[in-house]
Amino acid sequence: MQELIAPIKDRIKNFFISYTRTLQDCHYADLRLEVNDTRWASAEDGKAKGSGRDEGGSFGIRVIAGSTKKSPGFYGRIFSLRDLNNIEPLLKEGLEHAHVRALANSKNKERLSQTLPEFGNSIWSMELSPAETHIDTVPANYKIDPRNVIPQDMLNLVQDSSKRIKGLSGLLFNDVTAYTQSTGELFVSTEGAQIDQYFCYSQGNVYVVASGNEGQQELYENIGDQRGWEAVVDGVNVMGMNLYDFSMRVAKDAIELSNAKAFRSTEKEVVVVTDPYFNTLLSHEIIGHPMEADRILKYETAYAGRSWFFKNFNENFIGQQVASPLITTYSDPAISGYGHYVYDHEGTKGKKVIHIEKGILKDFMNSRQTSALLGMKPNGSYTATDASLVPLIRMSTTVFAAGDKDPKKIIGDISDGYYLWGMHTPSISESRENFTMSAIKTYRIHRGEIKELYRGGGISADSMSFLMGVDAVGSDFKVYPIANCGKGQPMQTKRLGNGGPTLRSRARVVGK
Repeated sequence: MQELIAPIKDRIKNFFISYTRTLQDCHYADLRLEVNDTRWASAEDGKAKGSGRDEGGSFGIRVIAGSTKKSPGFYGRIFSLRDLNNIEPLLKEGLEHAHVRALANSKNKERLSQTLPEFGNSIWSMELSPAETHIDTVPANYKIDPRNVIPQDMLNLVQDSSKRIKGLSGLLFNDVTAYTQSTGELFVSTEGAQIDQYFCYSQGNVYVVASGNEGQQELYENIGDQRGWEAVVDGVNVMGMNLYDFSMRVAKDAIELSNAKAFRSTEKEVVVVTDPYFNTLLSHEIIGHPMEADRILKYETAYAGRSWFFKNFNENFIGQQVASPLITTYSDPAISGYGHYVYDHEGTKGKKVIHIEKGILKDFMNSRQTSALLGMKPNGSYTATDASLVPLIRMSTTVFAAGDKDPKKIIGDISDGYYLWGMHTPSISESRENFTMSAIKTYRIHRGEIKELYRGGGISADSMSFLMGVDAVGSDFKVYPIANCGKGQPMQTKRLGNGGPTLRSRARVVGK
């Protein structure tokens, strides 16, 4: 995508800044522009379903304008790549729309301040925390350029993978899909920023249904990485498997589980060991989401919930113990994988954010706006699914930090307990203060050894109690992709990274 953006980025920046100067009471404006090229293929029960190529672009504009009560206005649009050579008229229209909306919002704030002083004076003038201004180019990471991948070759791979597992005894249905994408992003602002970043994403998805002696079992898993097609075809991913072999592993797991007895819930809390793959979902749900500043400030309350870490400015857990001293958690966009980036979608350089340090709550992910409200420095956590949508505060790669314990020793010290492997389905309370989360596989631990396999097992716990109860943290740190995290209204889905090491704590193990 660099060949599309590089020749026009100076022209776009000059036009954007010069036209913004003509807008009344305009204090700030930024532009996010994105172009992408995606190749995909799918097969079902050994038969080809389809393959193809999609390409296009989008842009989003934010304007902050007004007099005494500055306010934002946004505008987003999807466009054809044919429009790139004459993009200025579209940007002009977008700037004007965003500017009108910003002024209208500002006037409404001022009107409320006059007519309802007690309420109106609580409405802030929008301010952005100061941030460094960057001019930079960030290249994509790939060996096999997605733009050189032929959809028919992708179709052959998914069809062969699907056909291979179709013959397994006990497998009723399978669907195998894959895609590879090249994306380019340009960010410019009236503060002088000009950043173009380039990304590659490649992913394979496997869905299977198996039938055995104990019933039917569905599994849906994916492999992928933020790199070229090699992530799928050559197994350059955290699983270390190509799509061909990964499909077979998922299918065999489903068959094995369909012959395993359903787990029966424990009446009381028991010792549980959770593996890094399971902790991918755990870190995502009980650490990542409640550490997003738009949730703690109640921006998300109506449709996605709040955060038990922060009730209000006077009642919160900042500086207090919320987890075992063995627990440290953080978000870091420098970690390779789906959550990696250098700059967020308002041009702020991404930073490592320590959320919990040795059990003590420290900091949240934020944007320039929310960091101003919280009195913190911006840490580059403001991103959107595509440029036409308003950015949200999102995880980059949120993880439990590694410990120093041998995972085998963590299991070996247990006389009786359960081992949970793989992430399956989460159920989380509105403020994330408690959860039920199922695993792909649940094993009994007896006298330090992994024994019987069960299907349908998971853990149910109070979040703080579970974190406080952690008494062992493994050295086996791993990061897995979360391919479709949903947030916002309208819904935005985004690729993220999560993970950590093996953990040991206490919880109810639940099933039927």
